[in-house]
Amino acid sequence: MAQMKCPYSDLKGIESNFHALYGEVTEEQVKRYQKEFDRFKKLFNVSCAYVASSSGRVEVCGNHTDHNGGRVVSCGISLDTLAMFLPTDNNVIHIKSEGYNDIVVNLDGDEIEKIGTSPALVRGVVVGLKNKGYKVGGFNACFTSNVLGGAGISSSASFEVLIAEILNFLYNDGKITAEEKAIVAQFSENKYFGKPCGLLDQTAIAFGGLKALDFAKQGKISVSNIDNSLSEYSLVLINTGGSHANLTGEYASIPEEMKMVARALGKEKLIEISEEDFYKGIAGLHDELPDRAISRAIHFYNENKRVDTVANALRKNDYESFIKAINESGISSMCKLQNCYVAGSNEQPIPKALSIAENFLCGGANRVHGGGFAGTILNIVKDDNLAYFIDNMSRYYDKKDIIPLKVRSVGAIVL
Repeated sequence: MAQMKCPYSDLKGIESNFHALYGEVTEEQVKRYQKEFDRFKKLFNVSCAYVASSSGRVEVCGNHTDHNGGRVVSCGISLDTLAMFLPTDNNVIHIKSEGYNDIVVNLDGDEIEKIGTSPALVRGVVVGLKNKGYKVGGFNACFTSNVLGGAGISSSASFEVLIAEILNFLYNDGKITAEEKAIVAQFSENKYFGKPCGLLDQTAIAFGGLKALDFAKQGKISVSNIDNSLSEYSLVLINTGGSHANLTGEYASIPEEMKMVARALGKEKLIEISEEDFYKGIAGLHDELPDRAISRAIHFYNENKRVDTVANALRKNDYESFIKAINESGISSMCKLQNCYVAGSNEQPIPKALSIAENFLCGGANRVHGGGFAGTILNIVKDDNLAYFIDNMSRYYDKKDIIPLKVRSVGAIVL
């Protein structure tokens, strides 16, 4: 358990990490760290702490492509789950998470945690690491998070990856790779939380920065770096206030309809079929396949190419091509993917928010973010236009639902 890093006895110099984590150093962040540090020392009667951070994530381009083996540009963001922690020798993980009940997981005891709970997520990460041959052990921790739940920025994945990183640091000498942390976190969410998520969220958070992700190989993600921090832009999420209730069928229909097309052409996923063979194959299948399924498959092929366009544009600092591609992605999601509105419903929070925001982008771009139908939209806004954009959108949405973000250049990390 010997560490190269020493726990902090005070937080002098901690702000030297903030540019990589948050894009800036603010008094608010300094106070946030100090508050959590003081809380940890008081609650566990200690005088020092290790500090770890795990971000949320944004899908920059690649709307509904990953589940059919496609490509995505993702990034870690400047909201995070923050932990103060120390190891223990009792083989118990004890987490006091601000605003939630205590989490206590006995690593020597039976799996008594209820599926779908935070303790179960912790247990899932522990089991996932042990299955891979890694060591686990006890620790005490205080957690606080500003990765908003329900905003499509992956608060649960942030939590899971942070647990994996703490165990990586304390008991495995930092040997667990970012990819392994992502896979273990996904295992926990699938098996111990009961949510059949893919690997996108956990991978974006574990690696951090702007990344091009390729999901063509089952259970394996190809990750390539995009050396660009969008330093002159902010990513602004707007929570439209739409309800996700009763939308499970809408979300499930997208991957299922894409795979329906693939199966009609003799494969399991669209990525296994070339675009040329796709267009040749569907010529005789109009009576067998729903029109919407074909339209959604066309979005998949076009969106995959847009992801490459976005990645290449960002590598060349070609922001004109980047903005153009994001706007085209938004139009494709609206018209071909059709995940911006629910058929037959008068409530259309996503199209409304996109339409209002367009008036104040001043050369920026926007599109639906994540699953769609309700939830959030993503706006790419030049920093010199940010105040104007937020001020105007605040006339229509509560300021707490307008979330400006910066690209976080590092993944889950012990500071």
